[in-house]
Amino acid sequence: MRWPLLAAALLAPPLAFAGVPTFAQVQRDFRSSETLILDRHGEVVQRLRTDPTVRRGQWVELTEVSPALRTALVLSEDRRFYEHSGVDWQAVSAAAWGRLFHRSTRGASTLTMQLAGLLDADLRVRGSGRDWGQKIGQALTATELERHWRKDQILEAYLNLVPFRGDVVGIAALSRTLFDKAPQGLDAREAAITAALVRAPNAPASKVARRACGVLRDMQGKPSTAADDLCAGLKPQTAAALQRRAFAASEGIAPHLGRRLVALVTPPGGRPPARIRSTLDARIQRVAQSALLRALSELRGRNVQDGAVVVLDNASGEVLAWVGSSGDFSAAGEVDGVTALRQPGSTLKPLLYAQALAERRLTAASLLDDTPTQIPTASGLYIPQNYDHRFKGWVSVRTALASSLNIPAVRTLVMVGPEAFAQQLRALGVQLAQPGDYYGYSLALGAAEVTLLDLANAYRSLANGGRYTPVAVLPGKKTAARQVLDPGAAWIVGDILCDPNARAPTFGADSLLATRFWTAVKTGTSKDMRDNWAVGWSQRYTVGVWVGNAAGAPMHDVSGVSGAAPVWAAVMRALHARTPSRQPEPPPGLERVEVRFDAQLEAPRREWFLPGTAQARFALDRQTAAPGLSAGVRLHHSPARAASGARQRITAPADDTIFALDPDIPPQKQRIELTASATDARWQLDGHALGRGARLSWFPLPGRHQLALVDARGQVLDRITLEVRGAGLRLSRR
Repeated sequence: MRWPLLAAALLAPPLAFAGVPTFAQVQRDFRSSETLILDRHGEVVQRLRTDPTVRRGQWVELTEVSPALRTALVLSEDRRFYEHSGVDWQAVSAAAWGRLFHRSTRGASTLTMQLAGLLDADLRVRGSGRDWGQKIGQALTATELERHWRKDQILEAYLNLVPFRGDVVGIAALSRTLFDKAPQGLDAREAAITAALVRAPNAPASKVARRACGVLRDMQGKPSTAADDLCAGLKPQTAAALQRRAFAASEGIAPHLGRRLVALVTPPGGRPPARIRSTLDARIQRVAQSALLRALSELRGRNVQDGAVVVLDNASGEVLAWVGSSGDFSAAGEVDGVTALRQPGSTLKPLLYAQALAERRLTAASLLDDTPTQIPTASGLYIPQNYDHRFKGWVSVRTALASSLNIPAVRTLVMVGPEAFAQQLRALGVQLAQPGDYYGYSLALGAAEVTLLDLANAYRSLANGGRYTPVAVLPGKKTAARQVLDPGAAWIVGDILCDPNARAPTFGADSLLATRFWTAVKTGTSKDMRDNWAVGWSQRYTVGVWVGNAAGAPMHDVSGVSGAAPVWAAVMRALHARTPSRQPEPPPGLERVEVRFDAQLEAPRREWFLPGTAQARFALDRQTAAPGLSAGVRLHHSPARAASGARQRITAPADDTIFALDPDIPPQKQRIELTASATDARWQLDGHALGRGARLSWFPLPGRHQLALVDARGQVLDRITLEVRGAGLRLSRR
């Protein structure tokens, strides 16, 4: 008697029936388990799963579902879907007679009735099945849905809301999880498996395969008893599909920035938004990613796995590309190389020279001594070396910076001071973990750790005439600029970094750094070749590249020019394939003067000067031109030793010097320069002959040593004590 009661309830006017939601409301309230990261033009660049409790994809329109699946679902669940008005009375009658005579039937629940249960939790199937109240409620709701919704809307909503296997809900998640393809790509066999899962989502593979075979026969119009190979191979295909988990938690070309954006915009304890529009440009992101992967593939065999690229818009500070890792090349692909702390090598030099120029300590034509030197520090002598282990003698600031000479940079930091330079770096947005004095003079050569993002944005400040603003990853955010560096000094540094002639002594006249359009660029390599950098700007963009290993392992014979520079050059070429780049106009007040150098140290040229600093002739002050000295840099010698007159003496190292071997530099590359005041000096170490000459390069041995100068009869003329501490021992900084 229950079925007549159900019929009576359906025929009664639904006066007290609550209205069903509209199709638009259901679409609007739909929540995917993932967040989509969009580029500035609305293109999806990353998909991130942000709800771990369910696996639900984006809403899929019915036109994006394969016809095979639509057919399979209707044949499996509701053959008269396009004929009834929510309730299939023929199925109801068949179910009633089947129950009366204890016969198995297909069931009377239509797709519309099932959708009613998906829309209303009170009408949903419980563990023990639906009760009669739920069945009546579903029927009433289905009838109301058919009055207000179209058939295609009902089928579309059902496909997006129906739960499948495990935590998979909706056709988007199912097709990607089990078949690794979009819903529109499902073929007949895959559609049959999908339809079979609707009826028994957690059934064993063998049962799903049997039901899928029946659905497939219905789709082909063949009876279930037909003897053919239509279902051949369906069982292993079903088993393989049910074991597959191809729907990755993260997918796209910007995973690192995607995670950063989700964390940035999600309120504490809140729910991540469904979509986040970023400042990225998908085209530029792909260009940067492909350039990095191509360069790393060419470096195979040199122990290089990781890299990162960031592209900034000079005017707005918006991030146009954020490639945090090399993906499959890397064993640590989750590490974000854009924000990881690494030693920047020589890439801090432009910022240092810009400060020295701004403080009027130097000009672009000032001469600096590039010869071996030893600078006393609180923890021993600091002995900087050039990258190529060669020395150029007296060079101008232009040559020293463009050719990336280390010793002139250290001399410049002696003038500026480590702490003052550290404060300038912080003003440019480069965050340091320690005060400047902690790093000492090695800060000029990149002893501190910085991020690629901070470094690239500091270079962007140079491109913008010394004005600083933070980078932006969300569109529409603007911050007032702060003038943190003299605009003239910033412009002169850019002019130096675009000068191929000044770069030639180290990099040659024709290198990757020389582009056909205007750019200013600096490379860097940290100690033991652990990090390669290339950072530079054009009229419109700033591009930063890091190449190395996330674990810190050294690369094999890879420098900034061979590692990071090819990536930088490729990205810049793509950015300016159709966009010109011209050097900005010099700021008001800069002067350009013809300069000459005595002793033909450098060729005459026209040089730029800040107001009040111009001069036409540059000559050496012979008092400060002694080996190892330059203006502003004095080496320490004890008064007693300096007063020793003309007798032969040891001029370097100083007495009681402590040397610490660097464990990150191969031992065969470490030498201590010994110098004496006589050209025919005879050296002894711990009483044994060591060599002859005014200069001697000694391979240091750990321990305390007596170093002596002797005459032809073996009489000691001068003696010092020095100590070499092994590579395993590090001196603490005080």
